[in-house]
Amino acid sequence: MNEPRHFITGTELRREELLGLIARARELKRAGSDGSRPLQHKSVAILLARPSTRTRASFEVGIAQLGATPVVLRSEELQLARGESPRDTALVLSRYVDAIVARPGADATIEELARYAGVPVINALTPLHHPCQALADLMTLEERFGSLEGLRVAYVGDGNNVCHSLMLLGSAVGVEVAVATPPDLQPDETIVAQAGDLVSVGHNPREAAAGAHAIYADVWVSMGDEAEADRRRRLLAPFRLDEDLLSVAGEDAVALHCLPAHPGEEITEGVLYGERSAVWDQAENRLHTQKALLEFLLG
Repeated sequence: MNEPRHFITGTELRREELLGLIARARELKRAGSDGSRPLQHKSVAILLARPSTRTRASFEVGIAQLGATPVVLRSEELQLARGESPRDTALVLSRYVDAIVARPGADATIEELARYAGVPVINALTPLHHPCQALADLMTLEERFGSLEGLRVAYVGDGNNVCHSLMLLGSAVGVEVAVATPPDLQPDETIVAQAGDLVSVGHNPREAAAGAHAIYADVWVSMGDEAEADRRRRLLAPFRLDEDLLSVAGEDAVALHCLPAHPGEEITEGVLYGERSAVWDQAENRLHTQKALLEFLLG
């Protein structure tokens, strides 16, 4: 039996495979719900340790459209909450389902799930990585600009999991990623080094945005950061994605945001809902890229 392929950081896939996934996602988007069911008679577990809107809805709908059965398990419904190990969870679920989509509270948890699972494991968000979001980001950029090669994306704000995955997957397909964060909220140095020469990290949002094809913002206070909310808002206030910052980018530049958004904090209402916003395409494209990913991993 072949070892399953996992999608934990996104770096498990080669450049050609990432580009192929995006191309397939665009085909699936054009086809809509066309009645084909390539994963019929399969089941996919969705483990959610944290609240979710896009992740749950896009995976659950996508799995159903592919003909498989989604099995959604919230944290309070899992024995993980009562001390069962990720190893035992992986060993048991591998006997029931054909893939595991997990949004746990720690990177170590999903790494252990993948180590012991006999089926593909997909990272639906951890503190360090959000590779499913990056797939949707890249698809959205390719839709808008026709190709990913040579694009420049400015990420402004907190150097978090969304930033990490954008750097890793963006650079893998030829996208230049210019990151601007406060000095106290820089992305992980190891991940920056892993992403390579197409990634730059600085502290000036206008420099990052200059000539960019897209400017990307994310929430200032994520789940788990509530205790330091005031400090984070002070640090991140100069990094707001507003009309002035968007004017520094290219004439056809778009605004990106992985949602949920807080208009007036990290992004203005005018940018979020304006004609240069690609945010709602991003959200929709989670569905299509995840369907392509499931097809790919389940063969």
